[in-house]
Amino acid sequence: MQFQIDNMACGGCARSVTRAIHSVDPQAKVAVDLPSKRVDVVSGADEAAMAAVLEDVGYPPRRAA
Repeated sequence: MQFQIDNMACGGCARSVTRAIHSVDPQAKVAVDLPSKRVDVVSGADEAAMAAVLEDVGYPPRRAA
């Protein structure tokens, strides 16, 4: 799954996003591309659960095109 997170601006933001995703699935593979503000996640977890936890920590995602 891919998310676009427009307010992700720095390494700290990327770490927060990664921690949030790992709180749903500790085994998830997360690749953050800060310049494009895109996050690629390989996980068996529900996409809605991932989106909800990102929203909860202040990084509202939208589906990447």
